[in-house]
Amino acid sequence: MPIGCSDAGLPGSEYLIMSKGTLFLIPNVLDKGQPSRVITPSVIEVVNQLKYFIVEEERAARAFLARAGMRDHLDSLDWAILNEHTEATEIPQIINPLLHGVDAGMLSEAGCPAIADPGSNLVLTAHAMGIRVVPFTGPSSIILALMASGLNGQQFTFNGYLPVKTKERIQRIRELEQRLKRSGETQLFIETPYRNRQLFKDLIDHLSPQTRLCLAVDLTTPQEYIQTRTITEWKKGMPDLHKRPAVFLIGR
Repeated sequence: MPIGCSDAGLPGSEYLIMSKGTLFLIPNVLDKGQPSRVITPSVIEVVNQLKYFIVEEERAARAFLARAGMRDHLDSLDWAILNEHTEATEIPQIINPLLHGVDAGMLSEAGCPAIADPGSNLVLTAHAMGIRVVPFTGPSSIILALMASGLNGQQFTFNGYLPVKTKERIQRIRELEQRLKRSGETQLFIETPYRNRQLFKDLIDHLSPQTRLCLAVDLTTPQEYIQTRTITEWKKGMPDLHKRPAVFLIGR
């Protein structure tokens, strides 16, 4: 029986009842490598059965699906775009196929959908409409960085991007360190890769000497670099972070 169909009904019913589809949340690789390296075969098997995908950018999604083994019927798939430009008024149209029994896969550009990525509004709407939501395991740069940092994994906060303007960014860095000192919560944040060097410099210049900073760079790739040091230790040498995806963590 196809995914999303159900013949459950009242005893003696002569009708086939079409249930609502399922929204599968599909993790993507963090680099351009083979999905089989970091995503389980069972997830890839389900992905290859889907006909409708909700993605940030179709071209990148096609490339991922081709690497995942879906080469024969890429041109027959249906697509919906969900990114930072998607208006809330577009969500009902995107989710409408699921209300008619079609299963959908929501695919992030990298990592896990709705984690530091668009998608949470769609997931919330799915819950409100009684649509089953199934998250699949896969690489999340935030979780991988926290796991490998040695910092507090019981209490932590992901803060997204810090402000672009220098004065506001420095103020935010100081606020996060004060939160760390009060609560002990590890503070995680990210930056656009080409601004990594400036962020690192601001962290070195404005954090306390004994605050610990973890750099988690190019996760799951052959160039992966993860190191936790105090600010005093980091001042002795800086890795090349330019245009390399990174997660920054401060802790104690």
